[in-house]
Amino acid sequence: MKITKFGHCCLLIEENGLRILTDPGTYSTDQNDVDVVDIVLITHEHHDHLHMESLKTILKNNPNAKVITNKTVGAILEEERISFEILEHGEHITIGGVLIEGFGKKHAVIYSSMPQTQNTGYFIGKKLFYPGDAYTDPQKHIDVLALPVAGPWVKLEDAIDYVITIKPDACFPVHDGNLKSPGAAHRIPEQVLEKKKIRFSVLEIKKEYQF
Repeated sequence: MKITKFGHCCLLIEENGLRILTDPGTYSTDQNDVDVVDIVLITHEHHDHLHMESLKTILKNNPNAKVITNKTVGAILEEERISFEILEHGEHITIGGVLIEGFGKKHAVIYSSMPQTQNTGYFIGKKLFYPGDAYTDPQKHIDVLALPVAGPWVKLEDAIDYVITIKPDACFPVHDGNLKSPGAAHRIPEQVLEKKKIRFSVLEIKKEYQF
């Protein structure tokens, strides 16, 4: 599996010839220039995961790409007359020989009085789990975990404990586009997880990594 990070939570995942783009949001723009996109996965409706102009540009450049998401995002896409397919918690689909499974129902709590929007994490190719904005446990062996490390709903201790619970072979930080300097959000998980024999790697933007 090849993974390229464009920023925050926008990843290009290449598996078995299939090219999957996740959450084209407001914290990155490099995804707008990507060609040969087969699937666009969108976990939830927040602007740092769904930037409509970016999505439209991607679909203009890749007219055959399929958007896969949940019903809440789907309602927004319907207003924009963008076609999509629903894949939610407990559901799965195989495209190009790659299994994509949906896990999770709600966005993590930001504040008690704020409603939780729908959030669907995606397990891709039986290797990579990208949870979106939640710490969902798919209760499966995870080779690689995309770990949210910063944001109004994130406590770094919870992020690290989530990794220890999931026990992936490796993980890398996402949801870090709002950080001026990553600092502890990257350094501390690396120090703790190294002792647990879990590899924590920071992905350079636009650089391809093999997992």
